[in-house]
This record gives sequence, C-alpha cells and structure tokens, in this order.
Amino acid sequence: MGMTPSRLPVSRRLRWGGRDSSQASRTSGFSLFRTPGASRYRERMLRGGFRAATVVAVVMTFAMLLIAWAYDLPVRDPDGVSVPTWVRLPLIVAAAVALDVVIRWVVLLRREEVGGLTALRTVVRDRWHRDQVWFTVSGLVAWYASYVAFRNLKNYVPFVNDRLWDTELARLDRLLWLGNDPATVLHHVLGTGLAAQVLTVVYVLWIGLVPATLAIALVWTRFSRTGAWFVTAVSMNWLFGAAVYYAFPSLGPIYSAPGDFDDLPRTFNTTIQEWLLEDRVEVLADPSATQAVQTIAAFASLHVAITVTLCLFLEIIRLPAWIRVSAWVFAGLTVLSTVYLGWHFFVDVLGGVVIGALSLAVAAWATGSSLRRRPYAWSAPTAERKRPAYSPASPSS
Repeated sequence: MGMTPSRLPVSRRLRWGGRDSSQASRTSGFSLFRTPGASRYRERMLRGGFRAATVVAVVMTFAMLLIAWAYDLPVRDPDGVSVPTWVRLPLIVAAAVALDVVIRWVVLLRREEVGGLTALRTVVRDRWHRDQVWFTVSGLVAWYASYVAFRNLKNYVPFVNDRLWDTELARLDRLLWLGNDPATVLHHVLGTGLAAQVLTVVYVLWIGLVPATLAIALVWTRFSRTGAWFVTAVSMNWLFGAAVYYAFPSLGPIYSAPGDFDDLPRTFNTTIQEWLLEDRVEVLADPSATQAVQTIAAFASLHVAITVTLCLFLEIIRLPAWIRVSAWVFAGLTVLSTVYLGWHFFVDVLGGVVIGALSLAVAAWATGSSLRRRPYAWSAPTAERKRPAYSPASPSS
C-alpha cells in the first residue's frame, strides 16, 4: 500500500507539488514546486544545452579577434567605464536565484510544518541541483561571450567600412512615408513635450530588458530547452546585427540630421546621445588611447529586433495574456521611441523586425525547438496537458 501524501517525508511531498495528489494535479506551469513526475524535470534539464549559443559566441569571438589583429585595434570590456557586465549580469542572476529560493522557501514553510533551515535545505537541494546550476552558468557564459564580441565588433565598424548609408536610408524613409520624414510626423502628431519625456523613459527601460529576460530564462524556467532557445535567439540577434552593421554602416537621424530634433526638450536621452557621440569621437581619434567603445549604429535597430524576438517567443510558449499584451505594447512604444528620438530611421525598424523574427527561427532550429504555438497555455493545469496519470500509490522518487 502506498503512503499517503501527508505521511511522506518533506522532500517527497515537495516533489508532489503540495499536500495531496488532487492539489498536485492542478499544478500550473508557474508552480513553485516540481510537479508530479519530478524525474522528467531533471531529464529535461539534462537534454537542454547551449551548444548553438556557444557556436555563435565562438564565431563572433573569432571575428572580433581577426578584425582586431588585422586593423591593430584593442579588445575592450564594453562596459569597463561603468560597472562591467561581467560583474553586473552575474549579480542580476544571483539576485534572481536568491528570489527563486526565498519564494519557494516561504511557500514551503506555509504548506509544511517544518523548521526554517530544513525547508531551506530542501528547496535548495530540490531546485538547485547540479544540472540546474550547470544550465544557468553555461548559458550565462555563452551569452556574455557573444555580447562582448558584439560590442567590440560594433566598435570596429568605422575602421573597416567608413561608407555611411544615412542619405539612402533617409530617402527610403521619405518614400515609405509618402514624402514625409517619419520623426517630423511623429513630433507633429505626438507633440514635443510630454511625449519626449515618456518615450525617453521607454528607451531607457529597454536597457534593463535583456538582463531581466536572461535572468528569467536562465533561472526561473523549468524547461531548459525553452530557456536555451531564448538565450540563443538573443545571441543570434547580436550575430545578425553585427553583420548588417558592417554591410550598411549608418549613424541615425539624430547624428546625420540633428536639426530635425531641435524642437525636442532636453532629456536624459539627449545626454545619452551626447555621451555616445563623445565616445565615437574619442575612439576615431585614437582607439588605443581610450577605454571607451563607439556604439553608434542605426541599421538595423536591435532594440526593435530583440523586442520582436521576445514578443514572438512569448506568443509561441503562450504565457498569460497580460504578459503577452504588455510585451507587444512595449514593443510598439519601443518603435515609437527609436524613431521619435532620432536613434533610428523607420527602415531600421523594419530591418529590426526581420532580424528579430529570423533570430528566433534560426535559434529554434539550432536548439531543436518548435515554432508551432503551444497547444495549451503555459499556466494551464497539468491535467489539461494530457500527461500520463500519476498514481499516489507510486510517488516519483
């Protein structure tokens, strides 16, 4: 005769997802505890991996080193003048891990009559086993390597190809907008007061989007293939973005036609644009005499590309509707901000959409993921996913 859930040890009840089998059967995709069939969870972690993301990182690093050698250019820490990414990103991930453990620990304390230290050990042992730690660390390293290579490759663009395409991009914009300049139209429609302040906030918020989504993909997902798919897709954005930067170097409207933005009030966005221009001037004057990296490049917009990747990804895995709608709203505001504030031409936005969709598709192929929309919502009860029935008489070990 099988043991009843209430008589099982804490670690066994933890794998059940609650006090009884009926509660376990209702466990959602966002469950704080492992659902019935915990061994299947560990198998999913074992099958996941970042081989494709590692290949991207190796290719980009090789390209970075080759160009640095050929043009006698230094390799820089892209965020060395502030808090380095190799410090900031691990701290973000560590905070996500701590939050993950604390939430599960608190919930377990409320569900089970166990001591605080025992509950904490149970959560850490069950959630942060060797496979999960390897998944998180390997994904973080692969992504960071591609990020460093991307930022350095972007820094080298003006030394490799000094032909600027701003005139042609502006001409295409006017063609698509029936003879009008997109930014000027937006200034007229939205005004140049409150809209400038709001869209500046949107643009700055995007800076935290990548670290936040990476923390979620590497820490909070229970499905390693899904997490690896997203992280690989972001790396693909860096790869394709760097390629088009070299093919079509451009500065963007704020630098090629600054007079079109004279009516905008001074905001933090203005300060950022001035900083980036100063960095570019320093790098072009003597790349070996400064720690700065130049990051000005218009075509294509990777702000838009990565946001599109995220939105499509959320649609495919069918996260709750409010998350998906919020992501699309943010994507729309990102498009407005990049054009309104002068960072990008409208053509850059279209290029970003293509890169974002392409990156997700290639990453899906590389990680063995499916682009077909999930047949059930991420938060659907386990019973609705038509998994094999779980018998209380033979709990998973």
